Amino acid sequence: MKGTDNSHTDDLMELVIEGLSRKKGKRIVTLDLSKIENAICDYFVIAHGDSTTQTEALGASVEDIIKENIKTNPYHKEGFENAQWILLDYGDIIVHIFLDSYRTLYNLEDLWADAEYKLIEEAV
Repeated sequence: MKGTDNSHTDDLMELVIEGLSRKKGKRIVTLDLSKIENAICDYFVIAHGDSTTQTEALGASVEDIIKENIKTNPYHKEGFENAQWILLDYGDIIVHIFLDSYRTLYNLEDLWADAEYKLIEEAV
């Protein structure tokens, strides 16, 4: 799905960030992978919550706002069972929602250090 319509991707990105912000997602960042050869998508969006209840709420919020606004479901989702690392695959954008300790452990920001990193203002 990499490299499809940019306006759709921009709209989707805006909705993902809004969904995470609504439930007070922590340290929301985007990683632009579009210039990295063989990357599986154009963007990662990464955030974390303080509890499994919050990570589950963050994932549900992203799904709900996207479904409501552009009538799209993720192509794939996983992690809601234990809510330690939730993944929502929307093709051009893959959303990763972690518990804080799991975010530190897997450290996707450093793993994809070649990607352009952007910190989104944290929810207040």
